[in-house]
Amino acid sequence: MKDLVKSACKEIGINLTDLQAEQFEKYYNLLIEWNKSINLTRITEPEEVAVKHFADSLSVINYFDIPDKAKLIDVGTGAGFPGIPLKIFREDIELYLLDSLNKRLNFLGEVSEKIGIDSQLIHARAEEAGKDNTYREEYDVAVSRAVARMNVLCEYCIPFVKVGGYFVAMKGADYKEEIEEADNAVKVLGGEIIDVKKFSLNGAGERAVIVIKKIKPTPEKYPRTGKKIKNRHL
Repeated sequence: MKDLVKSACKEIGINLTDLQAEQFEKYYNLLIEWNKSINLTRITEPEEVAVKHFADSLSVINYFDIPDKAKLIDVGTGAGFPGIPLKIFREDIELYLLDSLNKRLNFLGEVSEKIGIDSQLIHARAEEAGKDNTYREEYDVAVSRAVARMNVLCEYCIPFVKVGGYFVAMKGADYKEEIEEADNAVKVLGGEIIDVKKFSLNGAGERAVIVIKKIKPTPEKYPRTGKKIKNRHL
């Protein structure tokens, strides 16, 4: 895995140190071990994990300049993508991993310990944490990958971002359609799309990084309940 992840990242212009490659190898081994008992990923072959999880997570580095020592929350982190790879590459980031399933957070806690990174684990549904003043508008950057379509995702993520901060959505080939669907949601929630970067990931398909700047506070009534978010899009 060390050679595979170095090669996959080099193809997108990111050079890993030997230590970082070792951290990714430990991460991979834990992912495969835990995946036997809890559903973390359908992608398990080393070459595919190196490209579709590790390099894909780090691709955001090429298209968005994460501020130094940014307080960054990965919303609906699942198996830790993109948050943990970003923390491996950018040790200065203050990383928060939010997920609704405690079993996944137990996995992420062990990964963090075994590979030697600091992370804060938040066990909550995004729509509930987004209403909690402990987390609401507290972060410089929110990131999310493969969680929901943009018109839904914005309501889950933008409330976490402080005014002047950024929500960075990592999307696939349907990104143009998703951006159109989410136009109203972005505005209502206090955001503005400032950049869209498309790229091809090592032959694994078209991707896009969508950067939304938080330009005003999110109205207090958002986020709504999960059912309303999904059934009555903004």
